[in-house]
Formats: sequence, structure tokens, C-alpha cells
Amino acid sequence: MPAQNFSGLRVLSFESRRAKEMAQLIANNGGHAVVAPSTREVPEGPNEDELKFAAGLREGRFSVVIFLTGVGARHLAQAIESVCPREELVTALSRTKVVARGPKPVAVLREFGVPITLAVPEPNTWRELLQALDDNSSQIPLRGQQVAVQEYGVPNPHLYAGLKERGAEVFPVHVYKWEPPEDTGPLRSAITALTRGEIDVAMFTSSPQVHHLFQFADEMSLREPLVRGLNHTVVASIGPTTSSTLRDFGITIDLEPTHPKMGFLVKEAAEQSAAALAKKRPSGPSI
Repeated sequence: MPAQNFSGLRVLSFESRRAKEMAQLIANNGGHAVVAPSTREVPEGPNEDELKFAAGLREGRFSVVIFLTGVGARHLAQAIESVCPREELVTALSRTKVVARGPKPVAVLREFGVPITLAVPEPNTWRELLQALDDNSSQIPLRGQQVAVQEYGVPNPHLYAGLKERGAEVFPVHVYKWEPPEDTGPLRSAITALTRGEIDVAMFTSSPQVHHLFQFADEMSLREPLVRGLNHTVVASIGPTTSSTLRDFGITIDLEPTHPKMGFLVKEAAEQSAAALAKKRPSGPSI
């Protein structure tokens, strides 16, 4: 039978915006929480992309608008409010097909009063998005249509390639970028702790967390020790996109939750980490 909680394991999270909530979840599941915020969402608007999007939306040039994140949807609405007030934005979006990648953009769009044509199912990656569009191609035709995509910090070449293969003309809307936290001390300390074998479980909830972790490991000349440390630690990833990024850096994934949500991630990691750690460290914690 798996353990019902972390039983005192040292659990590292790189969560930023929901750092306090994550620390509480880890503690509630019997873990010793170590939280090292790793990202900061920096709005860039109103930028040229956003202003062009606002103009194109008002003129009816976009047949489909895809929202990839809730934070991005909110930032976009705020950025263009001076040229496209909220009421006008909702009216314009109501004349097009609106696609939301998962529950967070769905929640924000519903708050705005925007009708949603298609909500992408879990785990909400670009693969599910393209599959959902294929399954609803009669309702949301793409060939010969202009499709606006609200980005989430970095472009997604796989998604754009898939949309273009289906005949769409893609207009990326760059809304915000990911920066490291203003206080990088906890992140640097976490890197050191990982290289020393002082962490039992490392949990990742986004790809930018991975990029920033290795950015600072490179600055500290600790990339190889970090890889060894992580591969001697139970690595829990929120879902396929984050797991793919971790694998790109040579990290083995030990578990993904049944649903890509923070609560499921922590609970299932609590139940599975002891067994996974015993396999990775059969002779003890030294690395």
C-alpha cells in the first residue's frame, strides 16, 4: 500500500504566484515545504501585437481567437482597454469563434461575459487543442481563416505549425513574458540544496520554472550537479508540457498527476513519493 502522505519528506516547489497555497498543501500532506519562487509574469502591453489584435478584432478580421491562459486573457483585456473598452471587446469576441485552452481562460472569459465556442479538454496541451479543433472542424473551420492566438510568455511552434497545416493564417498576440523573481536568493539556495541531496521531492508546475532553474544553475556553474541532484530526487511534473521541458534538460519524470492541477499534484506525489524515492536511493541519500 502506498503511503498516505509525505511523512516528513523535504518537498521543493518552484511556484511563485501561488507559493503560499502550495506550501500549505505540502504541509497538509505531511511534507516539509521548501518554496523557491522561480518566475514572474511581466506584462508587456500595450505592445504592437496587442494594438494590431484590437484593431483586427474590431474590424472582424479574425474568425477564431484562441486564449491559452487566464492570466494572459486578463492582461490582454487590460492592455487594450484604452483603444478597445471591455464592453466593445466582449461584443467583438461574441462575433467570432472563441477557443479556451482549459479551465483558467474559461473562468476569465466567463467573468468577462464572452461566449466560449470550444473549451479544450485536459491535459490542455497543444495536442489536445489541435485535436479538439479537428473534432469540431465543421463548427470552427480553419482553412483560409485568420486565427489570433494569445501567447503565454513564449511562442508555441508546434501549435502554430499545426494550425498552419490546417490552412489557418496565424496571428500570435504576445501578451507577457516570464522573468526570474526579483529576489533570486531562494532559487539559488534551492539549486544548492538539490546538488547536495538535501531535497527529496521536486515539484514543477510550468515550463518557465525549468528554464529559470537551469538559467541560474548555469550562472552558478552547477548545471551538471543539478541534473545529478534532480535525477536522485523524486521529480513530479504538473503535466505533459512541463514534463517535455524537463526531459529536454535530461531530467527523468517520476510522476504526473491524473489531472493537471496543483491539488492533485501534491496529493498524488504525497502518496507515491516514498516508494519512488526508495527506488532512486536504495542505499541512502548521498549523491
